[in-house]
Amino acid sequence: MKLPDSPKIPKFIQLVQWIYQPLQLMENSAKAYGDCFTLWLTNKQPMVFLSNPQAIQQLFTDHLSNLDSRGSAQILQPLLGENSLILLSGTSHQRQRRLLTPPFHGDRMKAYGSIIANITKEVISQWKTGQPFSVRDSMQEISLRVILQAVFGLNEGERYTQLQKLLASILDLSGSALRSTISFLPGMQVDLGSWSPWGNFLRQRQQIDQLLYAEIQERRNHLDPSSCTDILSLMMSARDENSEPMTDIELRDELMTLLVAGHETTASALTWALYWIHRTPQIREKLLAELDSFGNNADLDEITRLPYLTAVCQETLRIYPIAMITIPRIVKKPIEIMGHQFEPGTLIVGCIYLTHRRSDLYPEPQQFKPERFLERQYSLYEYLPFGGSNRRCLGMAFALFEMKLVLATVLTHIDLALVDNSLVKPIRRGVTLAPSSGKWLIATGQRQKADISVGV
Repeated sequence: MKLPDSPKIPKFIQLVQWIYQPLQLMENSAKAYGDCFTLWLTNKQPMVFLSNPQAIQQLFTDHLSNLDSRGSAQILQPLLGENSLILLSGTSHQRQRRLLTPPFHGDRMKAYGSIIANITKEVISQWKTGQPFSVRDSMQEISLRVILQAVFGLNEGERYTQLQKLLASILDLSGSALRSTISFLPGMQVDLGSWSPWGNFLRQRQQIDQLLYAEIQERRNHLDPSSCTDILSLMMSARDENSEPMTDIELRDELMTLLVAGHETTASALTWALYWIHRTPQIREKLLAELDSFGNNADLDEITRLPYLTAVCQETLRIYPIAMITIPRIVKKPIEIMGHQFEPGTLIVGCIYLTHRRSDLYPEPQQFKPERFLERQYSLYEYLPFGGSNRRCLGMAFALFEMKLVLATVLTHIDLALVDNSLVKPIRRGVTLAPSSGKWLIATGQRQKADISVGV
């Protein structure tokens, strides 16, 4: 089999660049080889990157008998567990997705609106005028508290406090450069005691598991389906086509998936949004004018439908998508894409980052321009920050809902400014793309115009 062209550097160096300079590696490869190229990100298996929308469409719509995702995201298994929706495929994936879908749609999701707004107000009330603060720390606190309350219905108590502390700690560990290296190099996953990175990770994971299983058991003993409002209770009440519920292990793995995916990614997206809004004053003023058009106690549904706010969120997720690539597909039967023949065993991914940077789709792709989403609509294969097909992120609607409400609440309550025209850069954080850290935003005063509160 002749694979698409690959950079003329050793395979191990490709892996090192993928860990530490992923954007440079993808951009250089695309510049040299175009819409389709191969990277060696393991010693044994090549990965083909596609950034042509027509190729991505074929990747998303081809029959499951030709392409599969089983085992293709094993890098996440130590954190999420083997029963995570992200790692499942075929009938197991379909079953689990059906069981998890109801909590993220319709009135159930909207019921979390006041929770999101109130938690945001509590966190931003800690910002002191004239003192720079870490935007990422604040957004992480908001997103973690939101997901804990939405998933567990918890906002206080010893178990809530322990979970909040442990999850924040293990995600910081997972997002570090050293942890990223360990994740991509399984040979370094050696437990040398609690002082070693992998040993520390395993012990924190064990403590989180104990808390999750204790919560699951307590809910089983006192589950009242008629009063289910939090996601865990809804998951426990759900039944598949054989009237079977999820097992405790399945619940644990899906809880970890929701907690990690619903916290870490949202925090990064919100941090990026606040950076771009305040780096481009005309965008900030236009967004504030739209928000100020509402009176006090604005209806949350109306706020989330605001066109410019929506466009700002869309552009945030375009310019630096949190997930750089889609879930890899494994070729099961020989297929042809873009004139290339792929044999069974080949890994193929849609490159979200490069697709979002195509100048034929997004003129001046390095510029932050929310207006592009008001001027045209993009297909599911041209704009794909949440992946696509049956692998599109289940929490997409919830993430956008939370993102819009947090931004609206922050912007209508506090005036903010960048510190000395600070530059924020994209960095790898675990398997995601995140903004660099630092105290680059400062509160300059309170705003009095509108109040995003509990009108539902």
